[in-house]
Amino acid sequence: MAGAIIENMSTKKLVIVGVILLIFQVLSFLVGGLIAPSPTTAINYGTAKCVDIRKHHQKWLMPWGDKQCEKIKDFKEAVERHFEANDIVFAAHIPMEKKEMSSWFQFMLLVLHFDIVFKHDNQIDEGVVTIDVSLAYRDNDHTDTEWTPMAHSKEQRKLNCVFKYPKTSENDGRPYDCDLLPLMEVGTVAHKYYLVNIRLPVNERKKINIGIGEIQDISLVSIHQNGGFTKVWFAMKTFLTPSILIIMIWYWRRITLMTRPPVLLEKVIFALGLSMTFINIPVEWFSIGFNWTWMLLFGDIRQGIFYAMLLSFWIIFCGEHLMDQTERNRFSVYWKQVGPIVFGSFCLFIFDMCERGVQLTNPFYSIWASDVGTELAMAFIIVAGICACLYFLFLCFMVFQVFRNISGKKSSLPAMSKARRLHYEGLIFRFKFLMLVTLACAALTVIFFIISQVSEGPWHWGEHTVQVNSAFFTGIYGMWNLYVFAIMFLYAPSHKRYGDEQSNGDLGVNSGEDIQLTTTITHVDGPTEIYRMSGKEAQE
Repeated sequence: MAGAIIENMSTKKLVIVGVILLIFQVLSFLVGGLIAPSPTTAINYGTAKCVDIRKHHQKWLMPWGDKQCEKIKDFKEAVERHFEANDIVFAAHIPMEKKEMSSWFQFMLLVLHFDIVFKHDNQIDEGVVTIDVSLAYRDNDHTDTEWTPMAHSKEQRKLNCVFKYPKTSENDGRPYDCDLLPLMEVGTVAHKYYLVNIRLPVNERKKINIGIGEIQDISLVSIHQNGGFTKVWFAMKTFLTPSILIIMIWYWRRITLMTRPPVLLEKVIFALGLSMTFINIPVEWFSIGFNWTWMLLFGDIRQGIFYAMLLSFWIIFCGEHLMDQTERNRFSVYWKQVGPIVFGSFCLFIFDMCERGVQLTNPFYSIWASDVGTELAMAFIIVAGICACLYFLFLCFMVFQVFRNISGKKSSLPAMSKARRLHYEGLIFRFKFLMLVTLACAALTVIFFIISQVSEGPWHWGEHTVQVNSAFFTGIYGMWNLYVFAIMFLYAPSHKRYGDEQSNGDLGVNSGEDIQLTTTITHVDGPTEIYRMSGKEAQE
């Protein structure tokens, strides 16, 4: 009877395979830590206070250059020159002078910072600011080239400002401590130059921008992916895609050569390989030459499908190794565990569509702009975090059950011959080790999330600089590929005929002494054939 490769391959060959996979795992971390730069770069841009003399919104105001706008230093000068608030436009050119943007940057995120000072007679009241923002682009640095409009919107943002001093007239002029506010996100950087014009329209009758304090200045923070990291990331995806695709085709070919239909675990492993291939395919290469603004949303969908498949696989993988479970090899058995995973993934998809889906038509939209949106977003994050912790605890419990179940089979080992006992002790060790690797993969994912949120800078080891975030991005991505590769390889049907080895006396026992630890090696005629006991246990 042919078994899985994990059961029939010699220990020496398995060690060689494990060492090779470990080497590739270390390399995936080193590539990100030592070769790739930091994943993202944040650049501060100050805005110029331009005067819109013509008082119409079709004119693009440049902060510098041959056709720069008429500028003022501060609002005191505006009052002296009898300019109204509606005449002032905050203009920012991205990137800085004598530089250009690149499609290798992949995305661009802009956040706002308001510089507001305290005035006893002009304090922040409601704290809701209305901004009239426009975005334009051009692809050459000729000053006579007209800007092409890209997006325009009127948005509201809630000011979260704290004044650390007593609100008395003696503290007039002291600055508020204000949080950064989301302004814009585009899913591609297809142009070389961008121009942002921001107006703060004032309308006392409609109470627009009334009670927002005395704004002195506005600055922007632009965040984009580093081009060097993008190249390393694309190279990894291009290298890993054929490897997973080849092992998946090889795995399914071995399954189809069997005289029996595929069992549940084999189908789920193949589905996991498909989801890994889907997330691997480097369609991002097309974003270099095409203005595909939906790439961020598409990436989120691919990642969501993979993680949903991975979480479901772990549940079924552990469940199919519980040998005493009477009902197995049926997907319906796991609907209580897999159902919440699918439902949670669907909720996250809806949440993503509510922001990045809307940003396809309005890049200035943000679900964090309103109180309701912020509360909804925070609720999603908190619930997702709680569910992730509960899932991990449940997975640990299932692995513990598998350990206890497999260890319980040792009670039949003393009745076996020495050669056969050593054989099954080796099998039990292999399955326990694989379960520990599974838990390690889950734990590293959690650690990756925590470090990516806490640590933003590099670590310095002597003369070497290690980019921690880049190392974890490439390392975790490589880990998932190696894990899926190992699962498909180890659970593929082996060409060895274990029953023939028994008849040749390799283990010196009769064919009745057979403990099977997987469902992938049996002709599934019923749940009782999952675990065939020794002759002594069968009599009992």
